[in-house]
Amino acid sequence: HAVLALTGAENSARGPEAVRVGAQDFLYRDELDGRLLSRAVRYAVERKRADQAQRQLTESRLRAQENARLERGLLPTPLLEGAPLRFAARYRPGRSRALLGGDFYDTVRTADGTVHAMIGDVCGHGPDEAALGVELRIAWRALTFAGLCGDELLSTLQRVLENERPDDEIFATLCTVDISPDGRSAGLCLAGHPSPLIARQGHLAELLPYDDNGPALGLLPRARWPRRQVELGRSWSLMLYTDGLIEGRVGAGNQRLGQDGMVSLVRDLLAEGLRGDALLDAAMTEVRALNGGELTDDVAVLLLDRMVPTTR
Repeated sequence: HAVLALTGAENSARGPEAVRVGAQDFLYRDELDGRLLSRAVRYAVERKRADQAQRQLTESRLRAQENARLERGLLPTPLLEGAPLRFAARYRPGRSRALLGGDFYDTVRTADGTVHAMIGDVCGHGPDEAALGVELRIAWRALTFAGLCGDELLSTLQRVLENERPDDEIFATLCTVDISPDGRSAGLCLAGHPSPLIARQGHLAELLPYDDNGPALGLLPRARWPRRQVELGRSWSLMLYTDGLIEGRVGAGNQRLGQDGMVSLVRDLLAEGLRGDALLDAAMTEVRALNGGELTDDVAVLLLDRMVPTTR
């Protein structure tokens, strides 16, 4: 409520003091009449509204700064020092005003020169799923630096998920790649996750092979995840993504973009000469436009580029 202080002329110092501690205005009793009181009340109410609006704006700015600091702490910092690769990523939670969703990703380079990249998706969209995604990402990084890879790593991550999930029905899909030090080949593991897109120099973008994979983490207690060796080539772009990118609608009907639509979209953007951050920004913008607005699911996209100059 707006506060209007009344004071006598003999106590003139009390009026400004009342304003200092929170009142919107003050009047002297011996100068009071109906017209002046009505105007003072109206001004006090407007001042109160202006004060509230300014306070809400300040709180909103502080909250945005706190959220940005929290997001920087929760989202990964790629550890690629010494790797001849360019990294880009985009992340957008599906929940309104949320910092994180259930999607997660990470990229690190180990001492032997191998570059490891991962992207995953915990089913669901609440804070519990977001927290579990952070736990799985941190566990993946620790296990990778400890030397685990392929089936051994995914089996251990499944045990982490089984012990940390708040509900036995929660599962997570995952895609991991480990790129050889020379950058020409990679090991690929898929746990119920969409296959990455590869764009090799001089070739059209396409999906990496996905006919030999394992189930999502948390579904089958004794599951196995085969590691498939794939050739990358001399120069390439490798895009890992979550299903939020491909499950948006195309137009007003029920048709989904799908993996084929995503591949076609990326081919067109590559043909325009877009690479790295510009490619991801354009892809996200185009997917939202096709959907007719913001996507409802979490979206994470990770892009690694290896561009080797052609020798003459």
